[in-house]
Amino acid sequence: SSGINAEYGMFQEAVKTSYGQRRGPLVVPQSRGGAGFGAKNVASKPPPTAVRGVLGSRRGTAARAGEEGAGRPITAITAAGFSTGAANRKPGAADYRGSGAEVKLEETPEAAIKKMEKEIMDLIDESSFALENRQYKVALEKANKAVTKEKILQRHRDLQGFSEQTYLDLTYSVYFNSGNVFEACEMYQEAQTAYMAIIKNKAFSNAGRFRVNLGNILLKQGKHVEAIRMYRRALDQIPETHTHMRIKILKNIGVTFIKMNPPQYSDSIVSFEHIMKTKPDFRTAFNLTLCYYAIGDQDKMKKAFHRLLTVPIEGIEDDDRYLQYGDDPHSSLVLEAIKDDELRKIERNKKRLAEKAIIQAAKLIAPVIEGTEALGFDWCVDCVRESQHNELASELEINKAIMFLKQKDFQKAVEALKVFEKKNSKIASTAANNLSFLYFLKGESNEAEKYADQAIESDRYNQCALVNRGNIHFKAGELEKARDYYQESLAIESGCAEALYNLGLTFKTMGNLDNALECFEKLHTILNNCPEVIYQIAALYDMKQDIQQSVDWFMHLITIVPTDPGILSQIGAIYDQDSDRSQAFQYFLESHKYFPSDISTISWLGAFYIDGQFHEKAIQYFERASLIEPQEVKWQLMIASCYRRSGNYQQSLATYKKIHMRFPDNVECLKFLVRICTDLGLKELQEYANKLKKAEKAKELREQRRENSGRRSGRNRGSGGSERSHSGNRALSGRQNSGRKQDQEIAIRDSSSGRKKPVDATYSDPIGELPPRPRTAARSRVADDDDFGDEELGDDLLPE
Repeated sequence: SSGINAEYGMFQEAVKTSYGQRRGPLVVPQSRGGAGFGAKNVASKPPPTAVRGVLGSRRGTAARAGEEGAGRPITAITAAGFSTGAANRKPGAADYRGSGAEVKLEETPEAAIKKMEKEIMDLIDESSFALENRQYKVALEKANKAVTKEKILQRHRDLQGFSEQTYLDLTYSVYFNSGNVFEACEMYQEAQTAYMAIIKNKAFSNAGRFRVNLGNILLKQGKHVEAIRMYRRALDQIPETHTHMRIKILKNIGVTFIKMNPPQYSDSIVSFEHIMKTKPDFRTAFNLTLCYYAIGDQDKMKKAFHRLLTVPIEGIEDDDRYLQYGDDPHSSLVLEAIKDDELRKIERNKKRLAEKAIIQAAKLIAPVIEGTEALGFDWCVDCVRESQHNELASELEINKAIMFLKQKDFQKAVEALKVFEKKNSKIASTAANNLSFLYFLKGESNEAEKYADQAIESDRYNQCALVNRGNIHFKAGELEKARDYYQESLAIESGCAEALYNLGLTFKTMGNLDNALECFEKLHTILNNCPEVIYQIAALYDMKQDIQQSVDWFMHLITIVPTDPGILSQIGAIYDQDSDRSQAFQYFLESHKYFPSDISTISWLGAFYIDGQFHEKAIQYFERASLIEPQEVKWQLMIASCYRRSGNYQQSLATYKKIHMRFPDNVECLKFLVRICTDLGLKELQEYANKLKKAEKAKELREQRRENSGRRSGRNRGSGGSERSHSGNRALSGRQNSGRKQDQEIAIRDSSSGRKKPVDATYSDPIGELPPRPRTAARSRVADDDDFGDEELGDDLLPE
C-alpha cells in the first residue's frame, strides 16, 4: 500500500502541472487485488490505457533514477498539438490535439466598425491633401465618398445595436471636410448644407463658430447684410476668453461694411477701433486709416497713421539673436540653421507686411493731409523718422520724387533724387537709377548714361540699373552692348521680366528669331497670359513663316483681349497671305467693328468688295475713308471710279466734278473727266482738255524745278548765262515730254488758234483695270485672224 500511495502522490503532483490539465479523461488508478503495479513494474507492464499517457510518460527515467542511481534528468515530453503520427494521417482526418491555436476567429462587429472608421479617415486625409494641392475634382470625389461611407457606418451601427456608441469626431470631420471642399469648388449651396448639419447637431461643442464660414460664403455671394448678421450671431456664441477668434470676426464685419454698396465707413470704424484697443495689428490700422481717408477727416487720418507706426512687430525686436558672438562652432551651426528656417520666414513676411502698410498709407494720405502733396510727404517722412521704422524714410523720399514725376514736374523730381547721391549705397543706387530713367525719358542720353553708371557703381547687383543701361545702348543702336547688359541682369535675377522682354526685343531686332522666341516663351511661363508677351511670340512665328503656330498664338491672344482691333486685323492679314479670303474678311470686318477709323482696314474691305463686284458696298467704305482723311484725293477718286464701274456714269461725272472743284490741279481727275466727256459726247470736253494740258505743264515744271534744285544743292551756283541755259533745257524737256504716247492722245481743236494740239488723256484707274467682258460670240472676229496685215485687198478678192 505504501507503493500505491507514493504513486498516487506523484499523480497528484502531475495533475497540478499544465500538462496534467490537458483535455481528455483522467482515471485515477485504484489498487487491484493481487499484484499491484509499482515503480519497479512500470517498465515491464504498462498500466491501463486511461493513465498511460500520464503516468507512463511522466515517470520515464525519473522513476528509475532511484533504482539505477545515475538516470538522466527529466526531458521535455511531446509538444502539445503535435503528434509523431501526423505525417501518416489521411488528408481530411480530424485532429483535435492542439486545434485551439489553429482555428481562425471570425470578424466581430466591433472590428468591422473600426475598419470602416479607418477607411473614412483615410478618405478625409486624401481629400484634404488634394484640396491643398488644388486638385479640386479629386478632393470632391473623396469628400463625397467619405460622406457616403459615414452614412453606411451609421446604419451598420444601428443594425448591430451600437447606436449609442456613435463616433462624433468622425461625423464632425466628414461634414467639415465636405463643407471646405464645396466652398473651394464654389458650390456654395452644398457648403451651407454641410455646415448647417454641424451647427444643428447639439452634440457638437463650439459648433456655433461655423457661422463664420457661412458668413464668408454669403460675403462671396455679395449678400453683405446676411453676412454681417451671420458674423454677429457667431460673435455672440463665442466666449470672451477666445479673444483671437473674436478679433477675426470683428475684422470680417469691418471689411464687409466697407464692401457694402454704399460703404458704411462709420460702422467699419467702430469695429476697427475696438480691435486697435484690444489687440492692434498693421492690417487693421491700415484699414482704419483708409476709412478716415474715405470720410475726409484729416486729423483722424494723422492719428491713425501715428497708431500704425506704433504697432509692435512680434519677434522682430530681438534681431540680435541672429548675430554671432565668439568662435564657437556649435553656435555657428545653430545660427546657420535658424537664419533661414520657417520661423525666420514668418518674421520676414510680418516685417514686409508692416513696411507695405506704412508706405501705402503714407502715399494715400500725403496728398490730402496738408496744403500740397510735397508738404504731406514731408509730414509723413518726419513721422516715420521718429518711429521704429526710420529706415523707411528714404523710401518715402523716393516716392515723393516719383510723385513729382507723375505730375510732370521733372525739375523737382531731379532735385528730390539728387539728395540721395551721398546716402548709403543701396539708397544711392536706387535714386541714381531713377534719375537715369528720368533723363532717358527726357531724351538726354548722356545724363541717363552717367546716372546709370553711378547706380551700377553703388550697387553692382542692381538689376534695374543694368536694364536701364541696356536700354540706353538699345536706343543708340548698340545692340550687342544692350544684349550684354540684359544678360548680366538676368544672371543676377533670372526672373527679371524687364530684362527678359528687352533681351527678346534685342534678339528680334538683330534677326536672331530663335533666341528671341526662347526669351519670350520663358517669360510666358513667368507672366502667364500677358498680352504683350503672347503678341511677340505670335509675331515671331509669323516672321518665321510658321503660319499655323502664329495663328494659334494669335487665337490664344484674342481670348485675353477679344476687342483688340490690331490683333484682329493682323489675323486677317495672315489669312489673306494664306489665300483664305473668307476668313480674312471675317477678321477684318470684326476689327472694323471695334475700330471703324482704321484706314488700312477700310482700304482692305473696300478692295475686297471691289474684287467681288460689289461696288455699292465698296463706296460706303471709301466714303468713310474720305471723311477720315478729307485732304486725301485718292479716296474720292475711288468713289468716282466705283460709280463708273457700276455703270452710273452721271454720278461718276458729278463726283469727278466735285473733286475737280476741290483739287483743280489734280491731273488724274482731269484725265477721267476728259475720258468720260469723250465717251458721253459732252460739251465740257474742250474745257477739261485745256485744263488738263495746263495741269500737266505745271506738273512737269514742278518736277523739273525739283530735279534742278536737287542738282544745284551739290555744287556752287553758276552765272546768269548758266541760269538761262538751264531754263532753256527745262523748256526743251517740257516740249519733249509733252509729245509722249502719241498713239493714246486725243486731238482737240484749240479755240484760240484753231490748230489741233495733242492732249495726253491717259490715266490710271486707282482701283485697277475693269474686268474683261465675257465673250459671248459664237466665233471670234475675222480681223483677229487676218494674215494680210495692213495690205489693201484687190477688187478681184472682193465678193461679187
